[in-house]
Amino acid sequence: MMTNKTVAVIGGGPAGLMAAEVLSQAGVRVDLYDAMPSVGRKFLMAGKGGMNITHSEPLAGFVSRYGARSSHIAPMLDVFGPDALRAWVQALGINTFVGSSGRVFPEDMKAAPLLRAWLHRLREAGVKFHMKHRWCGWEGGDLRFETPDCLVVVQSDAVVLALGGGSWARLGSDGAWVPLFAGRGVAVAPLKPANCGFEVSWSPYFAGKFAGEPMKSVTVSFTDSKGILHTKQGDLMVTEHGVEGGLIYALSALLREQILAEGSALVHIDLLPAKSLSRLLGEIAHPRGSRSMSSHLQSRANLKGVKVGLLREQLPREDFDLPEKLAAAIKSLPLTLVATRPLDEAISTAGGVVFEALDERLMLRALPGVFCAGEMLDWEAPTGGYLLTACFASGRRAGEGLLAWMKQEK
Repeated sequence: MMTNKTVAVIGGGPAGLMAAEVLSQAGVRVDLYDAMPSVGRKFLMAGKGGMNITHSEPLAGFVSRYGARSSHIAPMLDVFGPDALRAWVQALGINTFVGSSGRVFPEDMKAAPLLRAWLHRLREAGVKFHMKHRWCGWEGGDLRFETPDCLVVVQSDAVVLALGGGSWARLGSDGAWVPLFAGRGVAVAPLKPANCGFEVSWSPYFAGKFAGEPMKSVTVSFTDSKGILHTKQGDLMVTEHGVEGGLIYALSALLREQILAEGSALVHIDLLPAKSLSRLLGEIAHPRGSRSMSSHLQSRANLKGVKVGLLREQLPREDFDLPEKLAAAIKSLPLTLVATRPLDEAISTAGGVVFEALDERLMLRALPGVFCAGEMLDWEAPTGGYLLTACFASGRRAGEGLLAWMKQEK
């Protein structure tokens, strides 16, 4: 037990709360600080459509979802991976189930009961919560916080920083810590939007008529700079500014990097992936008589609404009279993405504290006794439970790493 030691945990998301749990269970006195009036705000928002806590796919595939940072995330998941996370949720008195997509949810699909049970356990373990405390850097070796009333300076034996990325600033993740780290010589990769929407130069007519319309059961294909073809099937959403949704999020890292390198990214959309080109051609080449083209496409190919609107947006009018060109466009409609949507709109953040600035315990090499966890680290992952799982796992790694460091420093 280390009851004579005090640790400050800054950030009340899953990573910070998990670090606080590990430390408090070891007898460390933990003070948790957060800039918001309550903790877990982004966690609660993420659970509004159903709390996707993790994913059930085999661990090897699970780890691969972290791309270039898989080798850094893998050791954390070996200790606290998706199965361990489900067991941990169960220990809070909340059952989980695997959905048809392989995603794992609490039985009631809600985030709030899980968070309430967790906070109760943390308070019982002695964790003290300090809300409306915005961390604003160091004063010598001490921590400085802005509160509604005054500036507060705090001493602690060590600190875990779990400050989040740069998306959803209204919930506390505003990236304001980046210049503070730069001032201390800590390398930070620029924050970029991940799992984000993209901008398309829609006509005012198309944006006004179809913004907010879902485009169901389409396939998006994209060939990256190495000539590798990436294809995903699912749903996307037309927005006033472009496109977003799960199908786009799954390709967002590749598309973002292509736009950064080339200024735009060209994707192709198969509006009717269930139909072959030859079958589709036969259907739309059928004489339409006096029917409008919209009626013809709906009756012969079950193509209507926003999908027909997108065809009219992208194709010259004369191509609608040429069945071969029209069928080819329906099966592979080019769409140019010109920019990512702003960072604050993104579901998550790429970039952050580079792993090379950290040791294996997630302690900053330049600042002994300062540990980092969660989305402020330089990694990204798709939606589907991968983001949350790595936040939990990194918070646990930081807490355990801090305990090991304290024992070493005794």
